Amino acid sequence: MRSRRSPLATALVAVVAVIVLALLWSSIWTEKLWYDSVGYSSVFRTELTAKTSMFIVGGVLTAVLIGVSLVLAYRHRPIYAPTTPEQDNLDRYRELLDPFRKAAFVAVPILFGLFAGVAAQAQWKLPLLWINRQSFGQKDPEFGLDIGFYVFTLPLLQFLVSFLTMALILSLVAAVLTHYVYGGISLQGKGPRTTGAARVHLSLLLAGIVLLRALSYWLDRYDLTTNDGRLFTGIGYTDQHAVLPTKAVLALAALLCAALFISTIWTRTWRLPLLGTGLLVVCAILIGGIYPALIQNFSVRPSEQTREAPFIKRNIDATRAAYGLTATKAQDYQPKTNAAAGQLRKDAATVPGIRIVDPAVVSPTYRQLQGRVPYYQFPDSLDVDRYKLGGQTVDTVIAVRELDLDGVPSAQRNWVNDHSVYTHGFGLVAAYGNKRTADGEPQFFERDIPPVGGLGKYEPRVYFGESSPTYSIVGGTKGGAPRELDYPDSATGGEKKTTYQGKGGVKVGSFARKLAYAVKYRQYNLMLSDVVNGDSKLLDHREPRERVKRVAPWLTLDGNAYPVVVDGRIKWVVDGYTTTSRYPYSQLASIGDVTSDSLTNRSQTVRSVEGGQVNYIRNSVKATVDAYDGSVDLYAWDDKDPILKAWSKAFGNTVKPLSKIDGDLMSHLRYPEDMFKVQRELLARYHVTEPSQFYQGNDAWQVPTDPTQVRAAGQQGPVTPPYYLSIAMPGQTAPAFSLTSTFIPTGDRTNLSGFMAVDADAGSDTGKKKPGYGTIRLLEMPRASTIKGPGQFQNELESSNVNSSDFTLTLSQFLQQNRSTATLGNLLTLPVGDGLLYVEPIYIQAGGANAYPLQRIVVTSFGNKLAWSATLDGALDTLFGGNSGASAGDAGTTPTPTPGTSPSPSPSGSPSPSTSAPPGSGPTGNLTPQQQAVQDIQKAYSDGQAALKKGDFAAYGEAQKRLNEAIQRAVKANPNGGSITVSPTPSTTPSPSTK
Repeated sequence: MRSRRSPLATALVAVVAVIVLALLWSSIWTEKLWYDSVGYSSVFRTELTAKTSMFIVGGVLTAVLIGVSLVLAYRHRPIYAPTTPEQDNLDRYRELLDPFRKAAFVAVPILFGLFAGVAAQAQWKLPLLWINRQSFGQKDPEFGLDIGFYVFTLPLLQFLVSFLTMALILSLVAAVLTHYVYGGISLQGKGPRTTGAARVHLSLLLAGIVLLRALSYWLDRYDLTTNDGRLFTGIGYTDQHAVLPTKAVLALAALLCAALFISTIWTRTWRLPLLGTGLLVVCAILIGGIYPALIQNFSVRPSEQTREAPFIKRNIDATRAAYGLTATKAQDYQPKTNAAAGQLRKDAATVPGIRIVDPAVVSPTYRQLQGRVPYYQFPDSLDVDRYKLGGQTVDTVIAVRELDLDGVPSAQRNWVNDHSVYTHGFGLVAAYGNKRTADGEPQFFERDIPPVGGLGKYEPRVYFGESSPTYSIVGGTKGGAPRELDYPDSATGGEKKTTYQGKGGVKVGSFARKLAYAVKYRQYNLMLSDVVNGDSKLLDHREPRERVKRVAPWLTLDGNAYPVVVDGRIKWVVDGYTTTSRYPYSQLASIGDVTSDSLTNRSQTVRSVEGGQVNYIRNSVKATVDAYDGSVDLYAWDDKDPILKAWSKAFGNTVKPLSKIDGDLMSHLRYPEDMFKVQRELLARYHVTEPSQFYQGNDAWQVPTDPTQVRAAGQQGPVTPPYYLSIAMPGQTAPAFSLTSTFIPTGDRTNLSGFMAVDADAGSDTGKKKPGYGTIRLLEMPRASTIKGPGQFQNELESSNVNSSDFTLTLSQFLQQNRSTATLGNLLTLPVGDGLLYVEPIYIQAGGANAYPLQRIVVTSFGNKLAWSATLDGALDTLFGGNSGASAGDAGTTPTPTPGTSPSPSPSGSPSPSTSAPPGSGPTGNLTPQQQAVQDIQKAYSDGQAALKKGDFAAYGEAQKRLNEAIQRAVKANPNGGSITVSPTPSTTPSPSTK
């Protein structure tokens, strides 16, 4: 039986080994190929070298320490063990273990060495940072050491101490067990319980452990500078007067204890070292725990404000410096509350730019109006950007039309179609942020497939996006027919296809590369399918944030990548942060918690930042990812940041200087949202700079919860996200693209206490940031102020009996009537008219599968007055006595009274008032030419969809022709232009592949 099992076992082991090696080979090689394809081979080499070095050093060190302990304990075992019942029992175990002893003495150290190597490898960044450490040019107020010591050196020292301690403890355990099994340690009998060899061996190991504990106590002194206390982060009165001295005493005591363990080599007794260890434990309890507690309770608590004042001041100064709050421009602001005619006249430059399109609401509208085909989609939350149109820079709401494989009919889904036909998205769609059509739809200035509009000519194909498939096979033989689908060609009833020509991607024509990727993705088709040929490329790791993270693993990334059109390309912009939790005295904050808000809670594309505690942050890098070829560029945005300098030195020339950013790209760069969220969270407390006022906490603020989001009764909802707006803060002469937020007091009061804005416009000069970029401005309301907060405004809005000249209902009646279909848009706060203006658009969505939200009204409030209308311009005029003194962006729009439920593509290409047929109209003999055309459009669309589901492309082509003819008739019937209410533009999918 044994001879039969051995070959089988050997074969199984061989198979497992081959599988493991194949997986390892495919993983490492495909990683190298990917880094080579993006031009960041040095990152791969540096990271691999650092990880491998840490794994080898940590693993070998641990294995050697354990192995040496095992060998020494065995070699110095007593030749004749004492005759005791204990040893008689151990004799049986020794006989059982002896055949496996050599194997065990090799396997055990290797096993623990592997675990230790993996643990050490996870800390690969620490030695790289230390080797390339930089000076901060600032010293901490307690020890007088450069901040760089705490950021670069201290973490590595603490890791080394803890790692060596664990390795020695494992060695000690191995030594104790081996000495015990082979008689070096005895628990029974008379005389010495350990042999001389065992005593020396164990004494040296214990001395090493205690010596490392002494070093740990000493390093703990420096670690107190980032200790998160009850009131603040950093050393406090008790720490300085009790904890610091006791740490030094404990370090000295541990040194003496280590010396006592070494002395057992000569004294041959454990009495003194054990006594010393006991005293060390007692000291740790008494002077390390009880003494500081006594100081805190009987010396500090009775006069805490006075005692802690200088330490609070340290915390305030360090926090404001570490989070970039030092240059905050704060001013008292007493808002006016009376709304008078003409009050917005001096804000006439700001009012037209007020954004009334909510990017978090209109995604379904974009999808219905501009999705065009079912396999293209838009993200659930769109982005705000600026473009120069008609000689003016305007705020826009923009979204990329990305690939959505879930929209492909199930009959068309197979490996070939999923990975070589449906490979990319197509174009982007953009609308004015301050305008709407008569139907309440966004007013697009960039639209359709192929793209038309105000952005000029650009490469529309999106191979690298937020929802791109895991991998695609692109490219093809020279002269071969294209197979990658762009869009249906309505003119011919066929399809427009393309062949990828970008420089990105990994060539997979060779057998070895096919095999490597087949193993990686567990997909044999990569080896067998003829779509993978000598000219094919494989695109993977396609999500923009993932690509940036891979080439800059040291960055913490913003939760939202946003698209821009620059230099004829769609590019994704990703903000990168350098962070640490080691800045002395700076307040710790959970970056994941403070960047979470109502938008990240409900969006799949906008996320909170991944990470733990930080107390220092810089927006050190701006990164771009080309949507067509996937190329990644990193630019140093804050080249004075010491952490960025260290990483740039570690990874060579991977980060380009600011001077390499051209003016076109610069005009779209902005102050990042997550950086702002972190700063506003800290500024809510640290706008106070006096220690006494900070301690009392009676002027502490908080970010209000989002009142536009429904939450369960009694539950605290998520906070309001910041909003991009073009506004002029008090003291500014012209509107600036800004990121804004509000504050309310902590506690039960919900009135407005502060308004925060940061200049978010980076300018448009090549290699140069606009003066004032990043300036934080803070308006502080009087503490006794009763200015309404966002929640109070929302309560007033939902219960208001105010009438509107555009509707026969009161506001509350309007909302109640549309309760199931009303969506509250973003609540904007603007410091205009020497007061504070609230603006909130409200969307209504009719019933039906193809329904989408349309903006029906805008609600405004100033002081104690509220007004609403179908347009912002009308609401402002009503609010300010019939004439606000300024025109909003939607001035001149004449809304239609009936919400639409279907998309309205404009054949003329320009948004204008709707001329749709009345809802519910049917075929009668009294239809106008336009109504008949609309009816024919809907019929042709329905016929096309039915044919598409059946796979009848001939019938689909015939329906397309009827659709185009009906659209032309509709245009002729409305010579003044207009949007014709129809269903979405028909779509098609490629014929199912049989491969």
